[in-house]
Amino acid sequence: MVEVRRRPTAGVLAAALLAGATACGIADADENSLRSRDRLVIGVNADQPGLGERTADGSYRGFDVDVGKDIARRLGVPGGNVTFKRVTSATRETMIQNGDVDLVVASYSVTPERKVKVAFAGPYYVAHQDVLVRDSDARTIRDVHDLRGRRLCRVPGSVSFPRVHDELGVAALPVEADGYTGCLDALTSGRLDAVSTDDLILGGLAAKAAGSGPKLRIVNAPFTDEPYGVGVRRGDVGGCEAVNKAITEMYQDGTAQRLLRKWFAPVGLAFTTTVPQFEGCV
Repeated sequence: MVEVRRRPTAGVLAAALLAGATACGIADADENSLRSRDRLVIGVNADQPGLGERTADGSYRGFDVDVGKDIARRLGVPGGNVTFKRVTSATRETMIQNGDVDLVVASYSVTPERKVKVAFAGPYYVAHQDVLVRDSDARTIRDVHDLRGRRLCRVPGSVSFPRVHDELGVAALPVEADGYTGCLDALTSGRLDAVSTDDLILGGLAAKAAGSGPKLRIVNAPFTDEPYGVGVRRGDVGGCEAVNKAITEMYQDGTAQRLLRKWFAPVGLAFTTTVPQFEGCV
């Protein structure tokens, strides 16, 4: 019997092409995902003692830096293949979008405005905005409302000053600084009256100032929740979920609690040691 070879119909060809394109798209997406990388560039702050600070030898240290290292390890990336790069409050989104960094661990509060530009894994911690003052002013500045008419540090790109001035309507007087180390210098030298931002940042600043200037005090009157997320490229759902898995494991095996004690127990901050509620990788 003669075998008759039939040509594939147009519908079959279209289906095959679609399947091939879909498989290629999935492969391309996976190749670009965090979960398939053997090297990572992590964006961190360079001017936040206790969280992310660049040292004299060019290395980085702090809670966020340690969290970044631990996430990379759990993603299967060797320590020697992890590079840290400085980001600022004003450059984080752009550096993620441009591919200058693969992820950002930099006291990066999750906000609706930021979620339009980047995706967030986590949060890996929920901080609270508070106020740092010189000990000599602690009797007259007891909460955020006492900042009316006071000189308050403002860092470009940070949401901390707008939360006080715009959202709460407290008429504080802005004093510009490039970063929170600049805020600390201005506070200890008397050029401003207070710094208001996340309590972990304030704890790091207070620890840095201890023994080298006027005593500083955290007011301990928190007025916001600040979920610290890991910034990743929008669309990398698989990579985001892999980071969430790493954060969960970090809390389950006690690593997160150990790092929090390491960096913030010495300044007397009461920190949370349970896994935060995740935002969702969308």
